[in-house]
Amino acid sequence: MSDSPRRRRDPEARRREIIAAAAELIVEVGVNAVTHRLIAARAGVPLGATTQYFATLDDLRSEALHHLVTGVDARIDGIRSALEQHGATPAVLTDLLVQGLADARALEADRAVVTAAVDDPQLRALARRWSERMVGFLVPAYGIERATAASVFIDGVLWHARIHDETLNAGLIEGALTRILGTESTTTSD
Repeated sequence: MSDSPRRRRDPEARRREIIAAAAELIVEVGVNAVTHRLIAARAGVPLGATTQYFATLDDLRSEALHHLVTGVDARIDGIRSALEQHGATPAVLTDLLVQGLADARALEADRAVVTAAVDDPQLRALARRWSERMVGFLVPAYGIERATAASVFIDGVLWHARIHDETLNAGLIEGALTRILGTESTTTSD
């Protein structure tokens, strides 16, 4: 008889591990490059486990994308909290955007969800959530048109950083947001 107790299987934990592994791989290689074999290797499970817990690879990919969206939602909740605490000024928005641009993992997760949504109409609602919530945060202070324009600009800043492998200058971002939102600059000169 062995001294170590027999390890009990935890199907739900294994399922979560497989989803997390698939999400990591989607971020790293893209949704279309993810395979059962890659996911099983990353999760440290037998190849058959991926099909045991998920009827199709598309089902597994969908669960992984929803997992990524959960992380996006958590970051959006942090933005909401910061805007409530500090105000939705161009300076605060710029600081939050610069912080977000410094989080490479989060940027890649956002990119993975958005690029998957381009080809999958069912994922578009998930991908639109960020923009819609950002507009909602800004509407009370700036109205729907300026809030929408600011959200579109912020989306552009994020994609610019991905395409050019560099972040725009914070002063440029804040100046543009100030003009879009129709507010006075927070800096004064003597």
